[in-house]
Amino acid sequence: MPEPRELDGAVAGRHLRPYTITGGRTRHNHYHFTLITLVVTRSPDVDHPHLTPEAAQILELCRHRAIAIAEIAAHLDLPVSVVKVLCGDLLADEKIIVQAPPSQSDRPSVELIERVIDGIRQL
Repeated sequence: MPEPRELDGAVAGRHLRPYTITGGRTRHNHYHFTLITLVVTRSPDVDHPHLTPEAAQILELCRHRAIAIAEIAAHLDLPVSVVKVLCGDLLADEKIIVQAPPSQSDRPSVELIERVIDGIRQL
């Protein structure tokens, strides 16, 4: 098996145990994210040298456009649970803005969608 690749003196995230990256946390205490919660960096032009490498990678990835939690995990090759914890920390530090998907009560009813479809068919 090949040796882990070094990135700026730190071992790539996928070679560290997830509990090491999150400090033993499996979920964030204050925030709940879904797989499709969108994340964007609050101040794209600000550097954050004191962050962990993984948190800095999240900020860089979300610097110019909103990206879903699942997509961040895929890009960084990290478990989704780790990305959720890190995003919770970044949100608590006001470094990111998140947009959660609409709740069940905010979604249009099936009846409304069917009426719209029927209206379109009549055109």
